[in-house]
Amino acid sequence: MSNLIINNLHVSVEDKEILKGVNLTVNSEDTLALLGPNGHGKSTLFNAIMGHPRYNITEGSITFDGKDVLKMTVDQRAKAGLFLAFQLPPEVSGVETMDFLKQALNSHREKPISLFEFYNVLKNGYSKVGLSDDMNTRHLNEGFSGGEKKRNEILQMLLLNPGLCMMDEIDSGLDVDAMKLVGDAILEQKKKGSAFIIISHYARLFSLVQPNKAAIMINGKIAVTGDGSLVERVDKEGYEWIEKEYGISVKKEDAAKPVVLQTCAVKKVVK
Repeated sequence: MSNLIINNLHVSVEDKEILKGVNLTVNSEDTLALLGPNGHGKSTLFNAIMGHPRYNITEGSITFDGKDVLKMTVDQRAKAGLFLAFQLPPEVSGVETMDFLKQALNSHREKPISLFEFYNVLKNGYSKVGLSDDMNTRHLNEGFSGGEKKRNEILQMLLLNPGLCMMDEIDSGLDVDAMKLVGDAILEQKKKGSAFIIISHYARLFSLVQPNKAAIMINGKIAVTGDGSLVERVDKEGYEWIEKEYGISVKKEDAAKPVVLQTCAVKKVVK
């Protein structure tokens, strides 16, 4: 069972509080649509869960499968089964995609994967995400189109088989065919028992993956929770009804300059 429990989470960036007491529970096999206007803390939540060093957790707790996530290093969180698909996957010059994927797989295994098994797993994965397997000799995401980068994120998910998958606008920039491939891959991973938290501003992906839960984040707090029907209401009505029904202002408060996790990671690799 993969259960994520977030309790009273407060997160600051450069002394500016972004998350202001987030409470959220995602159980095994849940698919939660994380909704909310831009700049209200959704990506900050993902970065905090994965351990971005510049997101300072000042209060609260995060547990995954009963383990204290905040005591784990970033690699330990990944090995525990947490996975984040980036909204803007980075280009990493000098690192071949095949080498990156092999190292990622081996970091989750006690015994290194054999060359024969790796070849078959990789070929099957590329087929599922609609990419040519000759891309594995190219540097990671370098020269990839936006859609190819997103499919490469999905490929990593399929290979690593995480317990909790966080999708940060994985559908942005995708055409209809690519969207269908991504939706099918998510559904396949769900069948394996993975839980999902998906950020998107479009109903199309949600219509493919059918979330059973939804949460709306406003100014660093979870303002409204419900089932998948919340997605349809937001798609039709926007967010103004929240102020009318709950007395919660949806006006964006002052926010700190955003920090991107992948940029920080890329600098460390290049060095």
